[in-house]
Amino acid sequence: MPDSSPGLFSYRKFWAHRFGTAPVLPMSKEEMDQLGWDSCDIILITGDAYVDHPSFGMALIGRLLEAQGFRVGIIAQPDWQDTGAFQKLGRPNLYFGVTAGNMDSMVNRYTADRRIRSDDAYSPNGEAGQRPDRAVIVYSQRAKAAYKGVPVVIGGIEASLRRIAHYDYWSDKVRRSILPDSKADMLLFGNAERAIVELSHRLARGEAISNMQDIRGSCIMCSCVPDEWTEIDHTSPDGPVPIVKPPNPYAAKPECGNSANLEATLPIQKQQPAGSDPARTVLRLPSYDQVAGDKILFAHAARIAHLETNPGNARALVQRHGKRDLWINPPPLPLKTHELDQLYEPPYTRRPHPAYGAARIPAWEMIRFSINIMRGCFGGCTFCSITEHEGRIVQNRSEDSIIKEMEAIRDGTPGFTGTISDLGGPTANMYRLRCKDLAIEAVCRKPSCIYPKICKILGTDHAPLTHLYRRARQVPGVKRVLIASGLRYDLAIRSPEYLQELITHHVGGYLKIAPEHTEATPLDAMMKPGIDSYDKFKREFDRYSKAAGKEQYLIPYFMAAHPGSTDRDMLELALWLKKNGFRLDQVQAFLPTPFAIAADMYYTGQNTLKPIRQENTPIFVAKGLRQRRLQKAFLRYHDPKNWPMLRDALKEMGRADLIGNGKRHLVPSWQPGDKRVGSGARDRTPVKRKIVVKRGSSSRGQRRHRP
Repeated sequence: MPDSSPGLFSYRKFWAHRFGTAPVLPMSKEEMDQLGWDSCDIILITGDAYVDHPSFGMALIGRLLEAQGFRVGIIAQPDWQDTGAFQKLGRPNLYFGVTAGNMDSMVNRYTADRRIRSDDAYSPNGEAGQRPDRAVIVYSQRAKAAYKGVPVVIGGIEASLRRIAHYDYWSDKVRRSILPDSKADMLLFGNAERAIVELSHRLARGEAISNMQDIRGSCIMCSCVPDEWTEIDHTSPDGPVPIVKPPNPYAAKPECGNSANLEATLPIQKQQPAGSDPARTVLRLPSYDQVAGDKILFAHAARIAHLETNPGNARALVQRHGKRDLWINPPPLPLKTHELDQLYEPPYTRRPHPAYGAARIPAWEMIRFSINIMRGCFGGCTFCSITEHEGRIVQNRSEDSIIKEMEAIRDGTPGFTGTISDLGGPTANMYRLRCKDLAIEAVCRKPSCIYPKICKILGTDHAPLTHLYRRARQVPGVKRVLIASGLRYDLAIRSPEYLQELITHHVGGYLKIAPEHTEATPLDAMMKPGIDSYDKFKREFDRYSKAAGKEQYLIPYFMAAHPGSTDRDMLELALWLKKNGFRLDQVQAFLPTPFAIAADMYYTGQNTLKPIRQENTPIFVAKGLRQRRLQKAFLRYHDPKNWPMLRDALKEMGRADLIGNGKRHLVPSWQPGDKRVGSGARDRTPVKRKIVVKRGSSSRGQRRHRP
């Protein structure tokens, strides 16, 4: 794909670079005074505690902007009911940058059953309640009130996945784009390093943010489509129709900006334009009012938006919100390896800000000895937000950069005992995997490179990753290097040398993989491989573990209540679990997160992986608390608390033959504490004893971590 954007570090540094590098980015006026600052150029507001570590978004963006020469301050977890909390660092010279943090604030606070979580891993001592619901909206509005006239720019995963009219699971309705609701001036989506650096330098040169409609990876509210753009009408599932605005010789040229009046735009006429430029083409989606009132139009709009995510060929999108248009530019261009390396070069302290004292921050404790080697994912799992946020093109760090970070952990991270807990990313084994033909990659619109089967032009050679593992083990002072990120086993089984290296040296007793289901229909809706791929991987895992003389286990993850998964599908999954000796502890129910393809399916009941038509075949969706709990109960068929619900369900499904006390039965006919009358009657209360786990399974349930 053509890359005409300036290099990430090619801009002339802002004059304030003469102040040098801060030990940590300041969180108070006192720290600013110690640095000799009279003001901040940029103030970043975050819903997470500030940890000066590149795995925390605000630290990475803050240090990047500092490297550009800007003075950057951090306001972490402010009291959102007090405007004064947003004035603690004074008025920023350029703008406020707002994010909810590393997680969507609603996902952070609520479970899949909409229950409030009791803790928050990104807060000091794991204390819950340190950020508001819909934090981006609240923080943005408070920042606007704190200093009128200061631009507010929103970003991070919460803003990124809510950039368009979207289904909101917690309110069970379609919500507007988060941009107009937050009243921010601009939204940056995806990995926004290129966009935020360009924005910052243009603002520093005195350009008004209202004139910046051309930054890739950004959204703005505008009044109309500029005259030089070709507009394609995608407001109907029946097919796109070009829009041409006939010139009006009596009207002045409309000003397309944040302040112009949309009602002054001219009528449109549908006809086919000649020689239109894709780089100057915008697709008009159904308006917010239309998608909020029509599930077919919502499914259609969502499908179009997901098809326009390849930075090589994506076109701009526009969607009417009230009297204004939401303008969504094409996604940002991926970072080159040397640019990604430079993001990890600033002198991060790799620990929480000193203001937190001895307080524990669980998220930091989990990742402080881990290293992110890449970003992006071409798997396209429909329930996952990684692809929609980071993109399908994997961006990789160099070996030298990764080894340098290992040495920094060894030399500077408190508590390091010689074990690197993870070399990974969104997926453990996509490092340096990419389409073999970059010209094809630039025009491909497939949502996944490995579904329904692995693309024949996808590079699947794991040799670079194998070499990295071997080099990492040779770093002095490093005793073990583990792999904790989720593994795409359907890719891994193509590289026997990698499998042997991984299983022999880098499994700490357990390895996480995610089959998700056993049945074809839900797996198709997830865009996941069939269970036969898991079976093949397990055989290889057992073989290499035995050859290494190690007792090691797989930790498989399965999901309940995903679109396409019926109660009978869950029954078949439960029978498979029982047959293979799995007794899952913690299990996951599908959580419809904004902008995920599966969330679109959940809301509309339509399979948005296929073209949307009014007569489209619906997809089954498990809705309602009772049915979602039943599907989770099938995953924990061994838990006595679930037996009454499962007995009732099995009877309704005509499978009462699975109720009984034999090995072939799924649930027993008795309940703990029951006393039976008759010959041989006894208390059936089971004796507590240790569960013996067969090879390839685990009794240890863990909450899934999706980077």
